[in-house]
Amino acid sequence: MKRRGVLALAAVLALAGCNANPDGATDSGGSTTATQKGGTLTILSAASDIVFDPAKSQNLAITTLGLVLRRLTTWDVQPGKPAQVVPDLATDTGKTSDGGKTWTFTLKDGLKYADGNPITTADIKYGIERSFAPELSGGLGYHKSLLVGGAEYKGPYSGSELASIETPDPRTIVFHLETAYGDWPWIASMPAFAPVPKAKDDPRKYAQNPVASGPYQVASYQQGVAVKLSRNPNWDATTDSVRSGGPDEVVFQLGQDETVQAQRLIADSGDDQSAFGAGFVPPAQLVQVQQNPAAKQRLVTSDAGALAYLAINTRRGPLKDVKVRQAIQYAVDKRAYQVASGGAIGGELATTLITPGIAGRADYNLYPAEPSGDVAKAKQLLAEAGQANLSLTLLSENDQQSLAKSQAIQQGLQRAGITVTIKPVDETAWTAEISGDRGDYDLTLASWQPDFPSANGNIQPLFASSQIGGGGYNSARYSQPEVDKLIDQATAETDPAKAQALWAQADKRIMQDAPVVPLVYTRNSFLHGSLVQNFFVPSFPAYPNYLKVSLKQR
Repeated sequence: MKRRGVLALAAVLALAGCNANPDGATDSGGSTTATQKGGTLTILSAASDIVFDPAKSQNLAITTLGLVLRRLTTWDVQPGKPAQVVPDLATDTGKTSDGGKTWTFTLKDGLKYADGNPITTADIKYGIERSFAPELSGGLGYHKSLLVGGAEYKGPYSGSELASIETPDPRTIVFHLETAYGDWPWIASMPAFAPVPKAKDDPRKYAQNPVASGPYQVASYQQGVAVKLSRNPNWDATTDSVRSGGPDEVVFQLGQDETVQAQRLIADSGDDQSAFGAGFVPPAQLVQVQQNPAAKQRLVTSDAGALAYLAINTRRGPLKDVKVRQAIQYAVDKRAYQVASGGAIGGELATTLITPGIAGRADYNLYPAEPSGDVAKAKQLLAEAGQANLSLTLLSENDQQSLAKSQAIQQGLQRAGITVTIKPVDETAWTAEISGDRGDYDLTLASWQPDFPSANGNIQPLFASSQIGGGGYNSARYSQPEVDKLIDQATAETDPAKAQALWAQADKRIMQDAPVVPLVYTRNSFLHGSLVQNFFVPSFPAYPNYLKVSLKQR
């Protein structure tokens, strides 16, 4: 359902800005290697296109767009530590004077684009405004419902501005929100908060030719073939605490199948020694890597990451009964699902909703059972609910891996007398069904990684009543006034510790109603070449931090 959804999320930690860029970074083993400057880094990607337009992007702060575009804030991520929000273009992570409804940011001194022009708050305001334009849809849009007047605003191309964003001077920007929102510093790290100079904006071409504010600029763009990034001569490392700017060039080779990526990196020859794969290593190649000592040393596997879960449609027939949903909790064979996901290297068994690596997460298990389930307990609950013979439909994406996972769920539930019919559909139809208004399914499998490192990103999109249908991702169609109240309270809380406690409370309260079965926290494995340094996957998100990667110089 979400690549992270990207995706992604942690505490609002206001760290003082303007730190000098460190001369070292943490590698996959947790040690520190000095950043060596120079060389051409190659990134192998299955994508046929890269969208550099921040209004249209759902890109994580630590991956592709982060090399070219800075934002007001960004993420400081390290192995074994919760992600932190830190200043990027701004001097701090924002100040609020009225309990979270108004946020003020000040830009650092001397910031310039690649063309030498100064970066101003007017450019940031304009960049955010253009994300409202219908012709630039597809980007992360949390800010659109939060800013005063955002629900009606249609972007700047009609000649109007959004009055809830004020720029009293070139270094100050003020946001006025509809309600208090403690995670606004995380929202300000999203792509739409990258500066876009109005004079350089061509919405038809900006996705391939953005005005760079990060350490690299787009030097050439061959759609479906390759994108080459070269150094931005006006990037100042002393204003940037999260990017090391190691390689002289970064080349994205597009259209590279993930199996092909893995085979090239296992071979580790020629330019591939200075490459890494953006895609996950497929299960067959994982087996191959385990048998190759040299390749195994270059395999980096994430900690437990995105939550994979079985959503139970709480508005459908017998599934309205909490006892039936609790029976499914016990009947599911999580071990079989884990095997279908690649085994232990593919994921860690899950019992809660908030992603590991996010500050404030509480570990608990309301439905204790062996990894293969507790069939007797499931049958007992079904009998108490008067549902000894239950027939359900499981909506599945129609690809080999999704169907294998669906079959693992099917056989687990069958043991408790629950007959499951798998209904395969393509990805587009699946997304339309689970986010549409009808909800014509009983069960479906999904995964979710938040778009930003706060428990807000785990709970609100998946379990708020407002996210049922209408393009939302509440695939369990779960509605509980007590949970909605907790979400509202946690969202408005500006004290990180208090907000985290409320999100943890919401997590457990939701699981009492059993609208989903947490299955595994997925692990992602990536390969890199032998000349690649400082390649690591942080605790969150479960993707490499592109911004720190450098190359050994021979």
